[in-house]
Amino acid sequence: MLIDTHTHFYDEWLLPDAEAAISRALEAGVGKMVQADVDSRERDALWEINDRHPGVLYPMVGLYPCSVGADWKEEIDRMLPYRERGVVAIGEIGLDYHEGDEDRALQKEALRVQLELASEWDLPVNIHLRDAWGDLFTILEDCRHLHLRGILHCFSGSFEVYERARRCGDFSVGIGGVVTFKKASLAETVKRIPLEHIVLETDAPYLAPVPNRGKRNESAYLPLVCAKVAELKGLTFDQVEAATTLNAEKLYRI
Repeated sequence: MLIDTHTHFYDEWLLPDAEAAISRALEAGVGKMVQADVDSRERDALWEINDRHPGVLYPMVGLYPCSVGADWKEEIDRMLPYRERGVVAIGEIGLDYHEGDEDRALQKEALRVQLELASEWDLPVNIHLRDAWGDLFTILEDCRHLHLRGILHCFSGSFEVYERARRCGDFSVGIGGVVTFKKASLAETVKRIPLEHIVLETDAPYLAPVPNRGKRNESAYLPLVCAKVAELKGLTFDQVEAATTLNAEKLYRI
């Protein structure tokens, strides 16, 4: 069994076909899928799908950095009632300066608060990061006392970035479709990262792996990612499947 550690069945691109996509994933050997949260506007849709598939879908709760605005404190307050509803992680949270950094201060403050929440709830974090490594590490280094664990989602950094993250907490890297792209430097990095610190993800409906690049992604494509990681590491598919599934089960406690 494979575990997709980051997907979005409630996304408007995937939602009309969500039930069929879940069935295709199960048929492809993806037995568990973890849904990342973004904000209160989409949370009801996430939970509606989640509640129909107990033991298959697992929810995160979090405020996505691109959803951070002046009302971010209220948004985090809206997360609190979900503590007892089977949440397996705080995510996806993080920093994203790709479209500009006018909300940089708010994003950093919201991230710190959510890292503290993860520590208080004893949950892992699922971190989204784009064009903001410096600020992320400043925050993670300041938060070492929280003894954080989690996933660097859609990892695209260097081996040195991975090593620095490990010094800040018990972090694994989420490897998805990008590793299959022909010119992706990530492939060389994955060769060096220990398998015990790798989990697999799709980020569906985005970032579909080759040969489906540019199309809508879904969890059923996760075996393509597993096969590529196995190829890069000189291992069998079954070895990567077993190791990454164990890593995800231990991290998310599922």
